[in-house]
Amino acid sequence: MSDCLFCKIAAKDIPSQVVYEDELVIAIKDINPSAPVHILLIPRNHIASLNDISAADELLLGHTQLAAMQIAREQNIAADGYRLVLNCGPLGGQEVMHLHYHLLGGREMLWPPG
Repeated sequence: MSDCLFCKIAAKDIPSQVVYEDELVIAIKDINPSAPVHILLIPRNHIASLNDISAADELLLGHTQLAAMQIAREQNIAADGYRLVLNCGPLGGQEVMHLHYHLLGGREMLWPPG
């Protein structure tokens, strides 16, 4: 989508601090972090939210979670623990309507989250 912020980031039309990328996913540092480590994992193809996935996206979703695990290891948060969050829709906390995961770590995560 031409007006989607995350599509522009994935296309590198908007600069960002990339920590990981491959043919399916780009991962960047969040510009407004909620934890010492706060990375956004963004699929390169536009999917508005979790409500818009199909069975064809199964590989992408699994691949994104494997990328999150690799990034957690590279960021030295895997051993102590981290949180992987996917917000869906406005009441679920989704602010950008492009499916993305938040990888959070480097501090204790409280429950319930909010």
